[in-house]
Amino acid sequence: MKVEYDPERDLLYIYFGREGHKAVRTETIVPGVMADFDREGKLIGIEVLDASEVMEQKVGFEVKLLPAVA
Repeated sequence: MKVEYDPERDLLYIYFGREGHKAVRTETIVPGVMADFDREGKLIGIEVLDASEVMEQKVGFEVKLLPAVA
């Protein structure tokens, strides 16, 4: 896991997969918080827009984790 913050754009990104792994689907979890998924449907990252504002509030969301397929 890797966390990056860009103060110029006030953007927070949390990587769960390999950095540079391409997202094929993005879902809005709550306003200002998006989840990126790869082609297998695995969560690879969470992006927080206007992070300094959003993180002052309590942000909660759920992500359904599926069992790994061998």
